[in-house]
Amino acid sequence: MKILVTGSTGHLGEALIRTLQNGAHQIVGIDRAASPFTSDEGSITDRAFVTQCMKGVEAVFHTATLHKPHIETHTRQDFVDTNVTGTLNLLEAAAAAKVGAFVFTSTTSLFGDALTQEKGAPAVWVTEDLTPIPKNIYGTTKTAAEDLCQLFNRNHGLACIILRTSRFFPEQDDNKLVRDALSDANVKANEFLFRRIDIEDAVDAHLRALKKASAIGFGRYIISATTPFMREDLSALLTNAATVVRQRIPTYEEIYKKRGWEMFPSISRVYVNERARHDLDWQPRYDFQHIIKCLVEGRDYRSPLTALIGSKGYHEQIFSDGPYPVE
Repeated sequence: MKILVTGSTGHLGEALIRTLQNGAHQIVGIDRAASPFTSDEGSITDRAFVTQCMKGVEAVFHTATLHKPHIETHTRQDFVDTNVTGTLNLLEAAAAAKVGAFVFTSTTSLFGDALTQEKGAPAVWVTEDLTPIPKNIYGTTKTAAEDLCQLFNRNHGLACIILRTSRFFPEQDDNKLVRDALSDANVKANEFLFRRIDIEDAVDAHLRALKKASAIGFGRYIISATTPFMREDLSALLTNAATVVRQRIPTYEEIYKKRGWEMFPSISRVYVNERARHDLDWQPRYDFQHIIKCLVEGRDYRSPLTALIGSKGYHEQIFSDGPYPVE
């Protein structure tokens, strides 16, 4: 199969290409930056370039995007050009080429202010039924791109699967208070309870979406590690998260104490992957229980793919306070 992967120098683009290269596929990796995984250098904002790259393609993984970390270094027009117009160019070229499946990497960030609770309300149980309320240009443009995917499915019969991924980047947290309070490893381990995905599981979700696309036609899915929490935990999570984690995974407390780690005092939202597991036949392996097991055994809890790709950063320049200038 000839597969086009956009954003081939990024974390997920590289991870997909590394995995796909192990199969009998012809890979077209496109990006503005050269890399060992970029076969065609150019921008998705260039319609002629996109049309040329789409020739003979049977499936598309669209991971290229401007991210939240770019908000302070790029204009809103840059976001529209890349995230909206770039996606439109790809969809038009894919429809014209009669591509069999289009898998779009979206983000849980687009939920935005839908995750802001009123005082006294419980943590938010986040499923695909929650209506996004984007709070910045990143979320706004990703929501618009999702709508374009739905439009092309409805009007052109293009099978489109949207995967709203939670955090998988290895870079430090953008919140200075979090960075100052806990070690980076501690923060990321905590996040696997409710808002993080290992990149190997993210890749697997994309590959399963490709297989299921024709049968599903169109769908939106949250891609995050399987949470141990239940709906009845939501009130307590907001006020005393450690108690809830202790009830669900009692073994965590001792290993955290040995490492000098702490649980977040409050967890305000929980991303739920139930629909993706059911519809895509997807079974993520890297969850909080896996992490605790690895910590007990003295093993790296990251997947080999995560360790191999490592950190890339989002900017060429170095900022005085944090990995990028966004709080």
